[in-house]
Amino acid sequence: MPDLKLASARLSSAAELEMRRLTRRSFLVGGAAALAGLGAWRWLTRATPEDGLAWPLRRTLGLNQRLAEGLFSPRRLAPTFPDERVQGPARTNGLVGLSDNVDAAAWQVHVEHEGRDAKQAITVRAVQDLPRADLVTELKCVEGWTEVMHFGGVRFLDLVKRFSLATRSGRAPDPDNNPGDLYRYVYLATPDQDYYVGLDMASALHPQTLLCDTMNWQPLTREHGAPLRLYLAVKYGFKSLKHIGLIRFQDQRPPDYWADRGYDWYAGL
Repeated sequence: MPDLKLASARLSSAAELEMRRLTRRSFLVGGAAALAGLGAWRWLTRATPEDGLAWPLRRTLGLNQRLAEGLFSPRRLAPTFPDERVQGPARTNGLVGLSDNVDAAAWQVHVEHEGRDAKQAITVRAVQDLPRADLVTELKCVEGWTEVMHFGGVRFLDLVKRFSLATRSGRAPDPDNNPGDLYRYVYLATPDQDYYVGLDMASALHPQTLLCDTMNWQPLTREHGAPLRLYLAVKYGFKSLKHIGLIRFQDQRPPDYWADRGYDWYAGL
């Protein structure tokens, strides 16, 4: 029995020493990791800013954009769903740039092209006369939520073809056979330009990019961007501008409301 007690005491002592050693080691490793994390955070927050964001973060977003652009295809479509997947009223998110009073009958979208003096004004009725398109698909928010919704309107591609927009020549665009005639970007904004988005041309002309006048089979409300809003299946929701008042085609990358506040400019899915 004494031998068993002695062996047990030795094992207990050895275990205690090992625990102390591991505890000290864990403390040192954890402390080193915390200091490294703090150093990395200070480096990031003190790094020279690019477009309002520390350059390592901005360049990481740029890399993400290049990867997303490399994978982009107008033939790659977002998934669609049966009508019954739409549940309840559409969620409201973001009211920047929305007018209190909207007269849809008198509403006009002003269209500009970089390098041209001539401007166009297109009425909502003229937009509605284009072939109708309906989508039941997902609106994905960068905040993390996703909602299956119905969007009804016309394809942005049909708009630019019908009114000969988006080209340097002034002719109707032909993305497949004459892509070099297209401007590189599109800038869209509310009438007061309090809210604005910048888009690459390929995303704007994607077959699932719509100018919408209905959501969940109901006319747009003020909160959802009446009388005309944008929906892009290939972008996060903050790119789907509400209450469109201005469309401008240009070669210089346009500003973007949330990119100016540190978010990804491309925002592709």
